[in-house]
Order: sequence, then C-alpha cells, then structure tokens
Amino acid sequence: MGIEEYGGGSGAQRTGVLVVTTNDVPGYRVEQVIGEVFGLTVRSRHLGTQIGAGLKSMLGGELKGLTKTLVATRNQAMDRLIEQAKARGANAVLMMRFDVTDAADAGTEVCAYGTAVVLVPAST
Repeated sequence: MGIEEYGGGSGAQRTGVLVVTTNDVPGYRVEQVIGEVFGLTVRSRHLGTQIGAGLKSMLGGELKGLTKTLVATRNQAMDRLIEQAKARGANAVLMMRFDVTDAADAGTEVCAYGTAVVLVPAST
C-alpha cells in the first residue's frame, strides 16, 4: 500500500471548496459565514478484515486492512462535507474536524464537520 492510499480528502482544485483546519486562510477574508456543515458515514467492519486484525493484534504491527478502511471512510465523510458546503453556496470550510466513534458495535461512525464560509481575496 503506497503513501497515496493514506491521503486526505479531495483538493480544492478538484472540488471548488477549500477545506482547512485553521480559523482563517492567509490572503483571504471571510465575506459570509454560512454555518455548520457536516458529512457523516457509518461503515461496518468486514468479517475477513476483523479476523485478520485479530490475528495481527496478537503479533503486533499495523492493521493495514483497518487503516485502509478508515482512510476510505474519512474520505467519504469529507466528500459529503464538501457536497453540503457547495449546496449551501460556500467556497470554503474552516475549522474542519473529524469525530470518530463506535456505532453500536456494528461499525465505525465518522463525522467530518466545520464552518462553511464564502472567502474572497483580502484585497477586495
């Protein structure tokens, strides 16, 4: 598994929405605050992955199957966050965070959330 498979969500060039974990973006100012947006997904655990993870946990080391699943799950939550921000007229999401919890022992719930805004260059 190459490093590109562990990457983050979609880039602003592809989606038209900049997503950052900071309060602001250098060179830009917030023209309009739209409000909270989120993307949510719940993924069940694959039985084969669970068995492999159980065996691997006895020996130690990274649980690559679970890592790959979690990356895909976080990316799906990010994609949904971006879709919601675009639908509400935002071109950026500030203070993006992830929340990850177990969902009734059936899977993993991942929520990406942040503040949807409209950014404009600071000079205007």
